[in-house]
Amino acid sequence: MMRSMFSGVSSLRAHQLRMDVIGNNIANVNTVGFKASSVAFAEIYSQTLKGASSSTDARGGTNPMQVGLGTNTAAIAVNHTKGSIQRTDVATDLMIDGSGFFIVTNDANAQNKYYTRAGNFSMDEQGFMVTTEGLKVLDVNMKPIQVNMSDTKNATATTNLTINGNLNFTDEDYTTTVDLYDSLGDVHTVNVNFVDTPYVTTVKKTVDPLDPKYDPATPAAVYNYSYREMTISNATGTQMVPDPAAAAPNNHWYVKFNESGEVVDIVTLATAGDANSAETSVAGTLVMAVPGASDITVPVDRSMFFANADVAGGVRIFTQVSKESDAKGVQLNGNSAGSIDTFNISSKGEVIGIYTNGERKVLQTIGLVDFDNPAGLEKIGANLFQNTPNSGTPKYGAPSTGSFGSVTPGALEMSNVDLAAQFTDMITTQRGFQANSRVITTSDEILQELVNLKR
Repeated sequence: MMRSMFSGVSSLRAHQLRMDVIGNNIANVNTVGFKASSVAFAEIYSQTLKGASSSTDARGGTNPMQVGLGTNTAAIAVNHTKGSIQRTDVATDLMIDGSGFFIVTNDANAQNKYYTRAGNFSMDEQGFMVTTEGLKVLDVNMKPIQVNMSDTKNATATTNLTINGNLNFTDEDYTTTVDLYDSLGDVHTVNVNFVDTPYVTTVKKTVDPLDPKYDPATPAAVYNYSYREMTISNATGTQMVPDPAAAAPNNHWYVKFNESGEVVDIVTLATAGDANSAETSVAGTLVMAVPGASDITVPVDRSMFFANADVAGGVRIFTQVSKESDAKGVQLNGNSAGSIDTFNISSKGEVIGIYTNGERKVLQTIGLVDFDNPAGLEKIGANLFQNTPNSGTPKYGAPSTGSFGSVTPGALEMSNVDLAAQFTDMITTQRGFQANSRVITTSDEILQELVNLKR
């Protein structure tokens, strides 16, 4: 009789604790990055009134007789499933799409590390990325992420250029311009001229080893080729490449195309304008003297017609076929001086500075951490967790690497509280509490009857 009362009391305590957890879950239904908790019950003890007995030849075995002594809270577990996404379009709002936690600290040396899924960050007056409580967000090197809006980039001179697109076979005197930067950041325009129409072979030539059609199995194969004279001049029209004063045949350079219109090489012809004459591969350098700055020095060779000037990569980007001419010159590097204008964050967690001269630079990469047992983390408030002996060793890394999820900028992870489930749990908790209170009331009535026996 007394056992039933204490069992009811233990259950009231357990159900009250469960109601506290449910209330906290519902209270945080709109808390960014919140992880809901759930309560599991377990019976406390069982009093054995009679032990079990084994069977004999005469009698069968008997089962034990036990009376349970109530319930207890076995666990309060945190559900770490990902919450839904909320788009905010704020550059510093971040969501982890997958595994991992952001790393934040509240001390200068980042010795105290805390972990969070709430990515509603902002920038402070010194350019540090911080949480709503002012904790600094750390990068992959455990350094606070900082965007220095006073950062500048020095001017850089152009050292490579490419020509890409198409040159119509029948177009005459096609010119494209290229802007080259000097070491002070000033722009100098040069003209790349393709003179007249191409000179074509009337007698096929042995295949050029640089021709993409070249097959080592048939080195004696013969093909038709065409040659378009190319010159490079400055903004006033003065020819710089090739040197017009050079001795023949070095005073005329030609871009060589195969019969499919693919670029092959830059060559000289033994007889100017005679496509059937002997040829020699040629390469040179465009040198432009600039008062007060370093000379602009750009190689002029077949690498100009390959993506990123990478001959080894083999991706040709210049053709001469019968379609509209759209060839253009592109400087691969070089820029004027500039200062940082704004920044954005990539899905890989890269904080990319955007400068006024158009350049982009990866300033830092946001760090993430993961655990073998995230449920073992301890909540310490303010959407923060800290590791415990049962969470496992922290594993640090960058977004979109290994097991870490990617970062979605301009969005937040919402609470993973399921309101329907919480209200259902609330009803069952209320009914459990109500039923156990009746057990206590009934036990009290029985005790009252026992007391009244003496009257």
